[in-house]
Amino acid sequence: MAAAVKRFFSSPRFAVAGASNDTHKFGYKLLAWYHQHSLPVTPLNPRAAQINLPSRAYDTVPSPSSLPSPTQTSLSVVTPPRVTIELLKEAHSVGIPAVWLQPGSFDDTVLEFARGHFEAVVAGDGGNGGEGWCVLVDGEEGLEAAGVQWTNQRL
Repeated sequence: MAAAVKRFFSSPRFAVAGASNDTHKFGYKLLAWYHQHSLPVTPLNPRAAQINLPSRAYDTVPSPSSLPSPTQTSLSVVTPPRVTIELLKEAHSVGIPAVWLQPGSFDDTVLEFARGHFEAVVAGDGGNGGEGWCVLVDGEEGLEAAGVQWTNQRL
């Protein structure tokens, strides 16, 4: 899994599928994590035009095919499995190379599809948290492994 995490963070761009304006949801927390680490991130949300963090509003795109450079974008996913599978089919069709499936975003069908269609898949048991691989828990270690320079930014 370490190689998949390294590949994931080797992309020059990132996206969060399931980004939300609800501060209690993981889609909000994931977007905030990328922002706080000064990483170029695009939120995916088909129903909200913007996601508002305290220090910045991010324009959203509705789907992976709307990303400006999908082949250079790693995708964090925090959607229910029935949504995730369709999202991954579209992500694969536009050439997204790596995905990080957050705990709760996948089932066996999603994992099987992801592992057969992407260069790198981060998901499942492991990581530093009790629920499996999660950007919020394992992300900084992954950035360091990939040699990504980052600075803390105000939320």
